[in-house]
Amino acid sequence: MPREGTGPDFVEALARGLEVITAFRPGTPVMTLADIAAATGLARPTARRLLLTLEELGYVRGADRGYRLTPRVLELGVAYVQSMGLWEVARPHLEKLVEGTGESCSIAQLDGSDIIYVARVAVPKIVSLVVQIGTRFPALPTSLGKVQLAALPPEELERVLAEPSRSGLTPRWQPDRAERDAALRDVRARGWALTDEELTLGIRSVAAPLRDGSGRVIAGLNVNCHAAETSVEKLIEHHLPLLLHAAGEISADFARRDALPLATVNATA
Repeated sequence: MPREGTGPDFVEALARGLEVITAFRPGTPVMTLADIAAATGLARPTARRLLLTLEELGYVRGADRGYRLTPRVLELGVAYVQSMGLWEVARPHLEKLVEGTGESCSIAQLDGSDIIYVARVAVPKIVSLVVQIGTRFPALPTSLGKVQLAALPPEELERVLAEPSRSGLTPRWQPDRAERDAALRDVRARGWALTDEELTLGIRSVAAPLRDGSGRVIAGLNVNCHAAETSVEKLIEHHLPLLLHAAGEISADFARRDALPLATVNATA
């Protein structure tokens, strides 16, 4: 059903337009008017008007018996990343980490019970999951999610994990609460997280938290590899020290950036 506002300033038309954009899921690049109306809970005439508006703005285009998103939608996500200055801060460290490990490295942030990828430097390898900026996965079975969930207060953790995932992926690891809590306690104690084919077969990764100038965890940084190519031992003994160093450098850069006067940040961003 369409989202309902909670106050007099809520703009229903904007909310409905965003619902149409987010109705396009992995594996469904083309959707008919009927598909979109069903996915959003909107009446077909309303969905049609929104699609025509989005088409005029350049966010969707007509396809064979339906509609598809255009690359312009990426501008919405890029605006978020650029507004944080995250890519500018992290890029040299990500590139150096990729060079040192020979593996793809990414940054993701929590979005409800999911993680969403906001920065990535990839190497050409065959893996079972396609990851790009904007990709989302359930947070708990990922190393990127674990390092962020472990930093949440207990009440907030329960609230976040109570939200339904919007990733469309069912992970292999389905822990009960006791197993989940034990896993997150281990992450807090170590300061980093390892996942070994918990999300899906063939995917193994290690992640560390990224912090802002106040020490608050704002994202996760990982090294991702194929389980058939990279052992857990290599991931921990070789890749993890490089990862922790990169996470420390990125966090330090964030702290230095946060310490700058706003006018200086705006002038150099």
